[in-house]
Amino acid sequence: MARVLITGGAGFLGSHLCERFVAEGHDVVCMDNLVTGSPDNIAHLVGSKHFTFVHHDVTNYIYVAGELDYILHFASPASPIDYLRLPIQTLKVGSLGTHKALGLAKAKNARFLLASTSEVYGDPLIHPQSESYWGNVNPIGMRGVYDEAKRFAEAMTMAYRRYHGVDTRIVRIFNTYGPRMRVEDGRAIPAFMSQALRGESLTVFGDGSQTRSVCYVDDLIDGIYRLLLSDEAEPVNIGNPDEITMLELAREIAEIANSASDIIFMDLPADDPKVRQPDITRARTILRWDPKVNRREGLLKTMEYFKQKLGVK
Repeated sequence: MARVLITGGAGFLGSHLCERFVAEGHDVVCMDNLVTGSPDNIAHLVGSKHFTFVHHDVTNYIYVAGELDYILHFASPASPIDYLRLPIQTLKVGSLGTHKALGLAKAKNARFLLASTSEVYGDPLIHPQSESYWGNVNPIGMRGVYDEAKRFAEAMTMAYRRYHGVDTRIVRIFNTYGPRMRVEDGRAIPAFMSQALRGESLTVFGDGSQTRSVCYVDDLIDGIYRLLLSDEAEPVNIGNPDEITMLELAREIAEIANSASDIIFMDLPADDPKVRQPDITRARTILRWDPKVNRREGLLKTMEYFKQKLGVK
């Protein structure tokens, strides 16, 4: 069995990764400074002989005693509400944090997997987005702190691979949802669900015609796990290509919640992507991966989680 370090391991995706590796019998070191992560996400793992939590900011020197087989770098604010609130921290964890994590991978001779994002494509001029597309990003816009941090992290990862021979993987993660998202996360699904369950108006930005392709978290984690164990060094999109407009998504969530909430429209944020859909040809071909959970099934599972968090029956 392997020994794995997961940075950002107390976050939404990080905690699900910790859970998957522990379930597979691996030893997991979960590292997080809890700026956006939560101890609640990993509480069920504490006490397992296969799980260790370390409270640490990865932009500082990282020390982990003993051998490491894999390092998965997931430390970063990931929702617009977070990286707009924490712009400097977002840039630092994408640059300094990635540098420190790659340095550790080099020292431990560990395989390194970078959590990148569909945001490297910016507001795309091609649709759907394939890994060969270089993107359309505003480097000085409000969202640039996240977009460029991840683009830099990809460049740093490939530099360590080419110059130092570190064994690396890069996953470009598209919109993902599921249990352990924060109620006040700010992204569409948590916002719509919490508003619907509270009987509040659902807020849709712009006219709601902008699209997203949402992937249930269990599917995403399986894709990441497959990529880590593969021989693929180039970036791979992982996401569900089932595209939906924000207005359609809001209505679907209101219907699932049996809510009579109305929908109100607000100004579209600057540089908000108008379309987002992954081309997952590479994931299908190389990893033999395809999302299994359809949107309604995933939304129902996520709704149950939000009902518990909000105390709604």
